[in-house]
Amino acid sequence: MFAKLIIAVVLTAITAAIPDTRGYAVWVFFIAVVIAFVIEGVRIVPQQSAYVIERLGRFHAILEPGLNLIIPFLDRLAYMHSLKEVPLDVPEQVCITKDNTQLAVDGVLYYQVTDPRLASYGSANYIAAITQLAQTTLRSVIGKMELDKSFESREDINRSIVAALDEAGRNWGIKVLRYEIKSITPPESILRAMQAQITAEREKRALIAKSEGERQQAINVADGKRQAAILESEGEKQSAINRAQGDGTAIRVIAEANAAGVRAVAEAIIDKGGMEAAILYPTAGRRPDRAAMGEAVAQASYEEMNPAEHSRNGLFNSQALRCAQFL
Repeated sequence: MFAKLIIAVVLTAITAAIPDTRGYAVWVFFIAVVIAFVIEGVRIVPQQSAYVIERLGRFHAILEPGLNLIIPFLDRLAYMHSLKEVPLDVPEQVCITKDNTQLAVDGVLYYQVTDPRLASYGSANYIAAITQLAQTTLRSVIGKMELDKSFESREDINRSIVAALDEAGRNWGIKVLRYEIKSITPPESILRAMQAQITAEREKRALIAKSEGERQQAINVADGKRQAAILESEGEKQSAINRAQGDGTAIRVIAEANAAGVRAVAEAIIDKGGMEAAILYPTAGRRPDRAAMGEAVAQASYEEMNPAEHSRNGLFNSQALRCAQFL
């Protein structure tokens, strides 16, 4: 404001020094002062921004986005803050793990101003404060982990740093949204050892896979032989069953044929004149016994005269047996 007033005074002096414009010097001074007051008294705040106003050296107000009016000479624009999310690179630093291994770690921090008043008066430089706190917290977290664990626990490291920074940032009017580790770089000797370990692990997995394949192959071959033996024995069993069934069927057919032949002879004997033909028919190589024939005929005649005592089946069987004796 003082600079603008000085400019107004200079313009007024120049106007008064020129004879033709000397009468307008007062008006020039008045217009210059009005312009200076308008420029200093009107403040347009952009979206997602906050302006901190001090009145006579003390905090007075926070200007919201849009058109705002202040009193020149009394009010002063002290701080301007962006309310957007801001990324902040955390410089690389050397951390020592629990097993005394040095690691070069860097990351990126995302923060946002939530309270412009605390951001202005809570810390002289909140950016430097959160950067230093992020580095010290990172060293502390890495120091509690072994080398292998530090590579696997990036999410745990990020959460620990965010929790520590968020708690401290409440007094600085900022909120730490997240922290991400960009790179973890061990020494060259550790890298070579890790590469050798990875190579050995891959060779180990290859040998295990090969042995598992050979084992599975042996199991498959043994199982195939077992299945073949089972199928062969099942075939032999079924073949034996089939032979036995065939033999039984043949015996049954022969027996049925013999029974049918005997039944046919018996039915022929039962018919009229059949018994006399059977008795009189000579057998091959010998003559029938006359006495036996006579006894058989007498017995048959007796049974024919007593049908109540002998059924047709009994008569059939007895005559068939006697005929079989003479044949």
